[in-house]
Amino acid sequence: MSLVFAINGQRFELELSSVDPSTTLLEFLRYQTTFKSVKLSCGEGGCGACVVLLSKYDPIQQNVEDFTVSSCLTLLCSINHCSITTSEGLGNSKDGFHSIHNRFSGFHASQCGFCTPGMSVSLFSALLDSEKSKSSEFTVAEAEKAVSGNLCRCTGYRPIVDACKSFASDVDIEDLGFNSFCKKGDSCKSLPRFDSEKRVCTFPEFLKDEIKSIDSGMYQWCSPVSVEELKRLLGAFKANGDEVSIKLVAGNTSTGYYKDERERSYDKYIDLTRIPEMKEIRKSHNGVEIGAVVTISKVIAALKEIRVSPGVAKMFGKLAAHMEKIAARFIRNFGSIGGNLVMAQRKQFPSDMATILLAAGALVNTMRLEKLTLEEFLQGSPLEAYDLVLSIEIPFPRCETNSELLFETYRAAPRPQGSALAYLNAAFLAQVKDTMVISCRLAFGAYGTKHAIRCKEVEEYLSGKVITEKVLYEAITILGNNIVPRDGTSNPAYRSSLARGFLFEFFRTLITQTKDKTSNGYHYDPPKPLPMLSSSQIVPINNEYHPVGQPVTKSGASLQASGEAVYVDDIPAPANCLYGAFIYSKKPYARIKGIRFKENSVPDGVLAVISCKDVPKSGQNLGLKFSLGTEPLFAEEFTNSVGECIALVVADTQRHADTAANLAVVEYETEDLEPPILTVEDAVKKSSLFEIFPFLYPQQVGDTSKGMAEADHRILSSEIRIGSQYFFYMETQTALAVPDEDNSMVVYSSCQMPQYVHTTVATCLGIPENNVRVIVRRVGGGFGGKAVKSIPVATACALAAHKLQRPVRTYVNRKTDMIMTGGRHPMKITYNVGFKSTGKITALELEILIDAGATLGLSLLMPSNIIGALKKYNWGALSFDLKLCKTNLLSKAIMRGPGDVQGTYIAEAIIENVASSLSLEADTIRKINLHTYESLALFYKDSAGEPHEYTLSSMWDKLGVSSKFEERVSIVREFNESNIWRKRGISRVPITYPVSMYATPGRVSVLSDGSIVVEVGGIELGQGLWTKVKQMTSYVLGLLQCDGSEELLEKIRVVQSDTLSMVQGNFTGGSTTSEGSCSAVRLCCETLVERLKPLIKRSDGPMSWNKLISQAYAQSVNLSASDLYAPGKTPTKYLNYGVAVSEVEVDLVTGQTTVLQTDILYDCGKSLNPAVDLGQIEGSFVQGLGFFMLEEYITDSEGLVVTDSTWTYKIPTIDTIPRQFNVEMLNSGCHEKRVLSSKASGEPPLLLAASVHCATREAVKEARKQLRIWKGEDGLGSTFQLPVPATMPVVKELCGLDIVESYLVWKLRVNSR
Repeated sequence: MSLVFAINGQRFELELSSVDPSTTLLEFLRYQTTFKSVKLSCGEGGCGACVVLLSKYDPIQQNVEDFTVSSCLTLLCSINHCSITTSEGLGNSKDGFHSIHNRFSGFHASQCGFCTPGMSVSLFSALLDSEKSKSSEFTVAEAEKAVSGNLCRCTGYRPIVDACKSFASDVDIEDLGFNSFCKKGDSCKSLPRFDSEKRVCTFPEFLKDEIKSIDSGMYQWCSPVSVEELKRLLGAFKANGDEVSIKLVAGNTSTGYYKDERERSYDKYIDLTRIPEMKEIRKSHNGVEIGAVVTISKVIAALKEIRVSPGVAKMFGKLAAHMEKIAARFIRNFGSIGGNLVMAQRKQFPSDMATILLAAGALVNTMRLEKLTLEEFLQGSPLEAYDLVLSIEIPFPRCETNSELLFETYRAAPRPQGSALAYLNAAFLAQVKDTMVISCRLAFGAYGTKHAIRCKEVEEYLSGKVITEKVLYEAITILGNNIVPRDGTSNPAYRSSLARGFLFEFFRTLITQTKDKTSNGYHYDPPKPLPMLSSSQIVPINNEYHPVGQPVTKSGASLQASGEAVYVDDIPAPANCLYGAFIYSKKPYARIKGIRFKENSVPDGVLAVISCKDVPKSGQNLGLKFSLGTEPLFAEEFTNSVGECIALVVADTQRHADTAANLAVVEYETEDLEPPILTVEDAVKKSSLFEIFPFLYPQQVGDTSKGMAEADHRILSSEIRIGSQYFFYMETQTALAVPDEDNSMVVYSSCQMPQYVHTTVATCLGIPENNVRVIVRRVGGGFGGKAVKSIPVATACALAAHKLQRPVRTYVNRKTDMIMTGGRHPMKITYNVGFKSTGKITALELEILIDAGATLGLSLLMPSNIIGALKKYNWGALSFDLKLCKTNLLSKAIMRGPGDVQGTYIAEAIIENVASSLSLEADTIRKINLHTYESLALFYKDSAGEPHEYTLSSMWDKLGVSSKFEERVSIVREFNESNIWRKRGISRVPITYPVSMYATPGRVSVLSDGSIVVEVGGIELGQGLWTKVKQMTSYVLGLLQCDGSEELLEKIRVVQSDTLSMVQGNFTGGSTTSEGSCSAVRLCCETLVERLKPLIKRSDGPMSWNKLISQAYAQSVNLSASDLYAPGKTPTKYLNYGVAVSEVEVDLVTGQTTVLQTDILYDCGKSLNPAVDLGQIEGSFVQGLGFFMLEEYITDSEGLVVTDSTWTYKIPTIDTIPRQFNVEMLNSGCHEKRVLSSKASGEPPLLLAASVHCATREAVKEARKQLRIWKGEDGLGSTFQLPVPATMPVVKELCGLDIVESYLVWKLRVNSR
C-alpha cells in the first residue's frame, strides 16, 4: 500500500511499509525534498518557523479544507491523500514572488529571515480563511491574529503586523507603518487586496482522484475507519499482552511538550482521524457532543456558531474565546480536544481545556461505553493505552425562572493572547438571583495540581448566600486553604493569589454596595481586550549621497520570505554525510570517569563518539583561539561547568545523533574535589577571578570621597542583582565540515567571527591555515551568540570530519543550544551614592561582581561596556571596583548590548532610589543629572566628540514635547486616583552608548557584463549589512556619472564571506560592522573610479556603464579592487544617543503589565538606510523589552538551565509589544569623522527598553501606596526594588499577594463606620 500526497503541486508516493511512522513531515521536507523554506527552530511547535499549509479534500462535500500545521510535530503518515503548501509553493524567484512575499519585503518585515517563510504561510492561511468565511472580509483584527503564534527575534513585530494589515479590508492607510509602496497621504493603489482568482492551487486535481479507502491493519501505521474496526484492532493487539506497544495518533501535538515520546519506538501507530464518529459535532436538545479527534480550531468555530438561548450562547462564546488562547493557531488546527483532555488525565498536563470544560459540566464518553463526568474522568486512574475517549459532551445549563447564568473564564499567562501555559486558569459558572447565589461550579487548574479541580467547599459555602464583602472575604479565605500548589511548583504563593483574585473578580459585581460600579471615587474597571496595534514613524530621508540614505528594501528579503535564501542547514548534504550531537556535562565540577550509553548498547545509527582523545597529535584540544586566550573544545579529565562539551556523537542521521546524545551516560566522580564555585560571592571569597587587563579597565572620574562629603544625603551599601538572558536566535548553532583534498577542510558555519573559526579549526586539526576554508553566507540571527559560541560547534564538526574522512554536520537542538550556549552575564552590584536635597548627585561608588563563568571568552569587554553606559548621567564623581568572577557555571557570552544594558539598568535603579528617598519624581532626578557638554567630555574623554554632536539634552526636551510627556503624566495620575485594580506608570529614560570602529576588509569586482560582485568581512545577520554595502558601492561608482548609473544598485550582488578570500575579517558585532564594511567598499570603489576615469576622459561624450566596462576589459584595466578599512586614521570611538518614553498599565489582580505606548527618539546621524535602521531600532527595543520584563533564565542549584524550551522561556510576541509604538529618527547633521555622517543602530536602542521597566515601577509604586492606605500603614518601607525581569509574579508580589483580602477588610472597616 502506498502513502500518496502532494507538496507544492508535486506528487509523492511512498511505500507505506518502508516509512518509519515516527518520521515527521518536517524531516521529510528537509531531508528528502528540495523544499527548504520549512525551518527547524524549536522542534516543539512553539515558534512557527516550520509552519506549512495542509489541505484536505472532502469527496462528499467536494470542498477543500486548508489550515496551517506545525510540520515538526505532524507525522508524515498522517498526511496521506493531503496536499502540503510551503512558502516557496506560494511563489518564488523563478515563477514570481507571491504578493505576501513582496509585502513582507516592502514593509521591511524581514531581517534575518529565518522566521519569514513560516510567517508568510500563516498569513496566507488567514487570508484563505477569510475568503471562505461568510463575511469574506479580512480585517485588521484578523491581521494581528494571523501570525500571533509565530516568533521573531529580529524585527520587533511591528512591520510584520503592518504587512499583514496591508491586506485588510478595513485598514486605514495612514495607520500602516513605513514601507516602500507608499508614503503617508498617498492613495496606495499599489497595494491590491488578496486576489482569490490568482491564488495558489492548494489541492491539485490529480490528488482528488486518488482518494480511496485504506487497508487499516496490515502495516505499522493503521488507519481504522470506524469505531468497530478500532475495537477489533485494539482487541487483537491486546490479545498479544504487553508484546505490542501502540501509539494512538490524532494530531501528535503532545510530542511538542512530552519530547521523550519521540524517542520511544512503537510497534503500532493507530491513526484515529479517519473515524467519522470521532470527528463529528452533534447538537441535541440537551447539549453538544464533540468527537474526541475534532480539532480545537473546529471546536471553537462550532461553539461560536451554535444557536441556543442567549445565556448559553454567551457561555459558549466565552468557552471559544478562551480556547483561542490555547497554544497557537497552527497547533489548534491539528491538536484534538480529546487528546488535550487525555494528556491532562494521563500525564497531568496543565490543561486550559480541562478547567473550562469542568466548570461547564462536561461529560466524557470512553470506548468502554462509560459516560463519566469530566471530574470523575480526571480523578480516575490514568487511561490505558487500549482505552480512549470517544467524545465529549457539553450540556446546556438549566436556569431557574427569574435567575440568570453567569459564566466566565480566566487565565494568567506570560502572553495575553496564548502560546504560553497559564500560571493558573479558572472558570466559574453560577446561577444567581439578584445578588444571591443559587448554585455555582468553580474550577481551577494549572496551578501545580495533578489536574483541574472543583473547589466544592467554596461552592457549598456560597450556595444560597447573598454576596457581600463579608461573604466574599470568607469564601476567598476558604479558597486560599484549598488552592495549594504542590511542592516544587514555581511561584506557589502567586498562583494561589491568582485563584483568590479571580474568584473576587467574578463575584464582586454582585456586591450590593457596588451595583453602580463606583465607590469612594474609584472605578471598578473590568478587564478589557488589548487595544489594536498602532504606530508612527518619522524617518528623515537623505538624498545627499544617493542611493545611500534611501530606504532601500533589504537585500534578499523576498528570497527570505519565499524560503529560497540558503542558511547553513539548507545546504544539501554531501554524499556520505554524517550528523553530530553534543554530549554535555550535567555536573559543575567533577572528574570524568567515562561515557557509556543506557542499557550498554550502542544506539541505532551511531558511528563514533568524538572526544578530546581524537584530537590529532599535531593539533590541540581547542574550541576557541583568540588574542585574549584559548578555551578547550572538549572537557578532558575534569568538567568545569554544567553545559561544558564532553563529546560529539556522530550518527547517520540528525535524529539518531540527538537520540544517542540523550541516551549517553557520563560517569562522574567528585570525591576529594573542592565544592564547585556557584556564586560570585564564593568566587570572591576564594579569589577565583579573571585578570582584567589595565587597558580594558575603565577610568574613574573625579574624587568620590570629596563628592560624598559634599552630599546632603547618602544611600549606603544598596544592592542590585541582574540575571541572564538567552539569545533565542531562530536558527540554532549549526555547521557543516567537508574534508577536501590535500588534508584540507571546508567549513560552512553560522557564525559572526569566521576568521576565528578558521584559526581555531586549523590549530585543533594541526594543519596550516591555508588548508582551512570557512564560508558564511548568512546567519539566522546572532545577537552575539554566534560569536564565540559558534566556534566550538564548527570545530567539533571539523574534527569529526577529519577523523572519519566524511562530511559531518550538526544542527543543535533548541534544548542543547540553550544549555550549552549561555547568555548575558549575571552580576551583583553594591553601591553608595551621595546627593543634594535638590536631587543633584555628587558621588557614586560601585562594586560590581560579574559572573563570567568557567572560561573567559569575551568577558573582558564587560567592564568598560558597563561603565560606558552607566556614565550617561553626571554622577559628580565616579569610582568602581569591578571583578570578573570565575565560577563553575557555563561561560557567558556577549549578547546584544553586552554590559551596556546592565549598565543602563544600574544607572536607572540608582536614580529611582535617589528619587524615592527624596520623595521626588524620578524624571526630575534624571533631568537634573543629565550631562552638559563639559561634564560629558570629562566622563567620556576619548569619545565625546564635538559640542554640536552632543544631542541628548535637546533630544530629552524634544521627546518630552512630541510625546506630550507632562500632559500624560497628569492623565496617568488621574487614572490612578480613580481606578482600583489597574495602575499606570510613565517614564522617560535617556541612553548614551559608546561604540568603536574596527578594521574591516572588502573587495569589489566588476564583471564583463557590467554586473558587480562585492565581498566584505562583515556577516549578514539580518542587520541589513549587505543592503548598506550595495548602496555604498552604487554611490561611489555612480560618481563616474555614466549614463544609467542610477541603475547600478540593481547590478550589485554581495556574496558570501570566505576566509581564504577575505582575510583579516575580524568579527561582526558592536553595531559598527555595517559602517566598517561600507568604508572598506568605499575605498575599493574609489580605487576603481580612479582606474576608470581616464577612459571617460578619453571618450567623445556620455558613456554608458556597460560600454565603459567593455572598454576597460578590452584595455586590461584591473576591475577588481580590495582594501582594508583601518579606523586608526579617524577616532575609533563615538557616542550614540536616544530617549524613550513608555507608558504601562498593570493589572493588580494578575500582575500583568501592558505596554500602552512607547515613543522613541533616536539619533541616527545621516542614516545610511533609514528603513534598515528603523528595523534595528524597533527590533532591538523589543529584545530589550524581553530582558527587562519577560525572559526568565532559570537554573537549578548546580547551574543547569531549566528554562530550556519555548514552553518555559518566553521571548516577546505580538501581544507583548507596545500597543502604540512611535519612533522618530533624528538626523543630527554632519559628523565629518563618521561614515557619511552615519551612526550605529543595532544595539543602542535595546537599552531604551529600560523605560518600560521604569514605568512599571511607577505603576507598582502607586499600587503599593494604595495598599498601604487599605492596611492603615504609614509611608515607611515604601522604597522597593523591581527585579529584572519584572515578570507577572514579581509585579504581583510587589503590588501585594493579599491585595484582594486587604481591600475587602478595608471595605468592611469603611462600611462599619
